Amino acid sequence: MAMGLYIGVDVGGTKVLAAEVSEAGVVRRTARRSTPGRRVDAALVETALTEAVLEVADGRTIDGVGLAAAGFVDAAGERVAFAPHLPWRGEDVRGRLAARWGTLVALDNDANCAAVAECHHGAARVARNILMVTMGTGIGGALVIDRVVHRGTHGMAGEFGHMKVVPDGQPCECGGRGCWEQYSSGNALVRFARARIGQDPTVLEELCDGNPSQLTGPMVTEAAEDGDLVARQAFASVGDWLGVGLANLVAAFDPELIVVGGGVSAAGDRLLEPARTALTRSLVGTGYREIPEVVRAAFGPAAGVVGAAELVRSQARR
Repeated sequence: MAMGLYIGVDVGGTKVLAAEVSEAGVVRRTARRSTPGRRVDAALVETALTEAVLEVADGRTIDGVGLAAAGFVDAAGERVAFAPHLPWRGEDVRGRLAARWGTLVALDNDANCAAVAECHHGAARVARNILMVTMGTGIGGALVIDRVVHRGTHGMAGEFGHMKVVPDGQPCECGGRGCWEQYSSGNALVRFARARIGQDPTVLEELCDGNPSQLTGPMVTEAAEDGDLVARQAFASVGDWLGVGLANLVAAFDPELIVVGGGVSAAGDRLLEPARTALTRSLVGTGYREIPEVVRAAFGPAAGVVGAAELVRSQARR
């Protein structure tokens, strides 16, 4: 019953990625769309989702679609209660899209889906207690206990990106200030780099044609790979803050393994090495305890779509 066409869709703050995913977790056909943003009507986001899903399907019958949403998904997997980077506010996303597409739809938080992907097919296949952190526009998170994603009483566990790390710090899209994701995320990476354009010699000025507002995360990654000092400093800052936040989470949950995914994780050790250093420096009792290994997600930015497809496929098996 679970064979057929199953599509995973990762709905982030800046883009929609849809993919046909095999039962073995192999990404086949993909489609991308830009996310209209959080200040638009929710229907515009759902139209972008629909376009991406139909492009992947290419006229074939869809057996199920799994949605990995960058937001707070209720315990029933029906509604996105709140999404800092998207317009959904208590929306019946699953029901509305199931009716629109005429197929089985499953919905969960994007980091939960990424954790499912890594546990089934990726970097956490042999671990039992895992901390998953996804770094894209913001930070998402998931906690896996004895191989099961812990969703919390209301389905909203794992929103680590909105832990306060700097009192009265940078304003956040969630409405608060000083959230972890304002210091360690794709947005934080770009903000750091933009602030130094015009102050320090950097190839970033050429990449964005002298307009800092046009600078993007991939540009910073490209410059860092080419040895640009400002770009590398941006990754060092974001990685250091990543390690500080991870130390807080390790103190709370004592995981066996930490898996870092999302778009920013494409930088690999350029991000993870400063994070490991900061984790060791910041964690209480480091000389007397095991420090969990910090690894990059095997699926990188594709973890959300792989996990979302696995989610809907598992529902189809029931």
